[in-house]
Amino acid sequence: MGFTDKDLQCSDCGATFTFTAEEQEFHASKGYTNEPKRCSACRESKRAQYDNFRGYRSSRQMHAAVCVECGKDCEVPFEPREGRPVYCSECYNKTKLSGQQ
Repeated sequence: MGFTDKDLQCSDCGATFTFTAEEQEFHASKGYTNEPKRCSACRESKRAQYDNFRGYRSSRQMHAAVCVECGKDCEVPFEPREGRPVYCSECYNKTKLSGQQ
């Protein structure tokens, strides 16, 4: 299939960018049916925003706890409260799979 370079308009900044024949061929080989909506600068900016969000989520504060099931020290992503059981990941998964929660 013969592709030729296409000029597209970025949906974010409105700039014109070239969707090259090589990029079109790559998109076709992956089965992508839509053309890109953003220029490379806006795609990179959007990716950085997404990565920052993911980084924020993965760097949440962890709290020390002791598993009520096996007694191991563990860390949980919430502040343990008195009267509420805390499980290590192994015991939590066992409890969850057995339907006890």
